[in-house]
Amino acid sequence: MSGSAHPMDGEGELSAADMSSPRQTNTPFVHKVEVPPKQSLFNEFMYTFKETFFHDDPLRHFKDQSLSKKLMLGLQSVFPVSEWGLKYNLKMFRGDFIAGLTIASLCIPQDIGYSKLAGLNPKYGLYSSFVPPLVYAFMGSSRDIAIGPVAVVSLLLGTLLRAEIDPTTSPNEYLRLAFTATFFAGVTQVTLGFFRLGFLIDFLSHAAVVGFMGGAAITIALQQLKGFLGIKKFTKKTSIVAVFQSVFSSAPHGWNWQTILISISFLIFLLVCKFIGKKSKKLFWIPAVAPLLSVIISTFFVYITRADRKGVKIVNHLDKGINPSSLRLIYFSGDYLAKGIRIGVVSGMVALTEAVAIGRSFAAKKDYQIDGNKEMVALGAMNVIGSMTSCYVATGSFSRSAVNFVAGCQTAVSNIIMSMVVLLTLLFLTPLFKYTPNAILAAIIINAVIPLIDVNAAVLIFKIDKLDFVACMGAFLGVIFASVEIGLLISVGISFAKILLQVTRPRTAILGKIPRTSVYRNIHQYPEATMVPGVMIIRVDSAIYFSNSNYVRERIQRWLIDEEEKVKAVSLPNIQFLIIEMSPVTDIDTSGIHALEDLYKSLQKRDIQLVLANPGPLVIDKLHVSNFADMLGYDKIFLTVAEAVNSCCPKQSDEV
Repeated sequence: MSGSAHPMDGEGELSAADMSSPRQTNTPFVHKVEVPPKQSLFNEFMYTFKETFFHDDPLRHFKDQSLSKKLMLGLQSVFPVSEWGLKYNLKMFRGDFIAGLTIASLCIPQDIGYSKLAGLNPKYGLYSSFVPPLVYAFMGSSRDIAIGPVAVVSLLLGTLLRAEIDPTTSPNEYLRLAFTATFFAGVTQVTLGFFRLGFLIDFLSHAAVVGFMGGAAITIALQQLKGFLGIKKFTKKTSIVAVFQSVFSSAPHGWNWQTILISISFLIFLLVCKFIGKKSKKLFWIPAVAPLLSVIISTFFVYITRADRKGVKIVNHLDKGINPSSLRLIYFSGDYLAKGIRIGVVSGMVALTEAVAIGRSFAAKKDYQIDGNKEMVALGAMNVIGSMTSCYVATGSFSRSAVNFVAGCQTAVSNIIMSMVVLLTLLFLTPLFKYTPNAILAAIIINAVIPLIDVNAAVLIFKIDKLDFVACMGAFLGVIFASVEIGLLISVGISFAKILLQVTRPRTAILGKIPRTSVYRNIHQYPEATMVPGVMIIRVDSAIYFSNSNYVRERIQRWLIDEEEKVKAVSLPNIQFLIIEMSPVTDIDTSGIHALEDLYKSLQKRDIQLVLANPGPLVIDKLHVSNFADMLGYDKIFLTVAEAVNSCCPKQSDEV
């Protein structure tokens, strides 16, 4: 490449020949854009493969280690407990013991309520807080996450299952399909983690998750109106319109005032306890034990007053004993197999999104790292094992994880403590829940899902990105006015639409020179930046692919036409050079190169010279291989915009 231009910093290195000649010492040095060394196809493939699936270099710890050390590291990667367990001590156990007891008091009443959301007997909620947390404690890498059934996944699973089978007419088939879906939810999670495909869950944007969770929270709360008001006949639909129609149509004769009294009284009690816990971190245990305390008190009063004879619905009999085997109940063939796979994949992905987000959030607070792919394997393994032991889909619970964190948990042992408390409950205490009113479970669930409605996050999303807000509201409205699965489809669809929009319509900008510098920036961001007469500088802020190549070419031509009209109107010099700043262009394909060729030929007809500035290694390599660099001329490819401008018109560049 030849030509004269000032480097970006105004200084350049001079060769010995330059220094020997006084005349040559004033000649500015022009940096050449180098074509990177040619890599073999195999090396290029391996580099791309590694960056896609192994960007974190998970095997780096195995390098230069003995065979015994490698085996130990392999064991620790699958079972992290074998690493931190060696350092475990009594002080850590004390923190885990207190945290485990605290989250157990919270999970027991929640599990009974969440299982009803899934359309299952309350005992299956307790089963799902016994086995899965034990498995996760040995395989998970998060110290803070609390495992068990959660409201959103329970509602999603119940909605998808009811769309296939009516639990009232075919309870056995419904239960079998639930276990089948749980099995394939686990298989999906293990597969994503093992093959390091965790990036797929990132396609559900934060804004879409906020909207989906908020809509699901309102839907869950509305579903609780059946137990909250004591309604006998309630709609099976989840849309807000159907729920309110059902509520108000039953108002004259279907509401039970004793049930409403219990619901309102204990909901107020739970909200007050939550307020106290927020005011003082030392009193974190008050909102944690409040649900279990509410269950005990309400159960006692219903028993002594026999309110169940006056229309107050109760839980009734709960079987004693630990989880029975359910392997033989899973559909591995037949008509329900495909349905179980579909439901499992959807619920498994949603469960993963929630658990990984929770795990990363609390890991950041304590300044440690979790491996997302290992987490997926751990979560999947616990659901596969859970499906064989009468559990339905379990994942990380935000409310319980927050309590676990505040209570001072140190390791996943807090999950083991919680499991042991649930075990004791299953063995000895389940008959005591017979007179527990459904109203208190409704109040507990409403209290639990309120934090999922994150208004502040929605307001912030609106301020930052209006398109993100559209995704947020689309998911939110889809859930509450249609159904959970429709809301999920809308959230995924809008997330993909945003990606496509950003890829197919990349941003471009006109650059100007900031006074008294050699820096060129967006003239809309920096109004003081001035354009160089006769030169137009455009920056493309994206890779140039087949999906956007025509748009990029047409957009540049429109910028050029608009600028030429402005120049003619004020009698300034015509545009002679078009400089494309290519530092943001990370890659280019054949369609992109063809677009540049078409642009180059179009500019030639108008006596305008195309110039490129700072193409990256991938881009310059492809321009070189395609011979476009030869067509354009290497003397028209510069390292910086400043060098390009100075080469095109040095006098005007210095004057601006």
